[in-house]
Amino acid sequence: MLEIEHHAAIATLWLNRPALHNALNEALIDALTHAINTLANDAGVRVIVLAGRGASFCAGADLDWMRRAAAFSEAQNLADAQALAGLLKTLYRCPKPVIARVHGAALAGGMGLVAACDIAIATPEARFGLSEVRLGLIPATIAPYVSEAIGMRAMRRYTLSAERIPADTAWRLGLVHEIVAADRLDSSIAALARQLLQGAPGALAQSKQLLRAVADGSTSDDTLLAETAALIARTRAGSEAREGLAAFFDKRRPAWQEEQD
Repeated sequence: MLEIEHHAAIATLWLNRPALHNALNEALIDALTHAINTLANDAGVRVIVLAGRGASFCAGADLDWMRRAAAFSEAQNLADAQALAGLLKTLYRCPKPVIARVHGAALAGGMGLVAACDIAIATPEARFGLSEVRLGLIPATIAPYVSEAIGMRAMRRYTLSAERIPADTAWRLGLVHEIVAADRLDSSIAALARQLLQGAPGALAQSKQLLRAVADGSTSDDTLLAETAALIARTRAGSEAREGLAAFFDKRRPAWQEEQD
């Protein structure tokens, strides 16, 4: 159901339900949430890749799960929804960079997973979509992440129309950062991961926190501006910054890069 593959400091989480296009159910949601939390606390892991086995990245919710959910009580449905919301929050707030490796279908909850990752690389054949309204549902738990990725105006269109979004449109909207040929997908992600490994682990985690803090902020918010000044002051005084600056002036690599050899 879920495979974890380690290569040096890079961990790949493989959704492994290929016969069902890696559709989400309660077991996969729980396993993925647990795995991300575990990797987040593993000092040996610096970058996480989220990928899917078979023909698709993730085609949304498992039909059998949806069929069973139709008979759930309101309390059971709430617990179910909270589990998916918890997964998306865990993924989005992971202190380590997370790359989505997207091919085939990335629909509904699958599109939410892509949006919750920091970076998304896709093949030209990748397809996205918010299909919920055609089933009498709404894309509730994924909406904060997808709307942040593509903007509210585009979110209105694709939520209401439920039309398929081709890879080039997903790139234009900002959901996908890069489109590469299928035979270059893994090498492109490996090259990107090497770039991420050049950054200091603590600085990467703090940068993700910073971006969340300023996402809804304003340059008119004096409190926010003061907090950003205090944050860089604390960062400068930290051990990573001292090592990074010393390495720069000494014309050597900082310790966190040496560790990757």
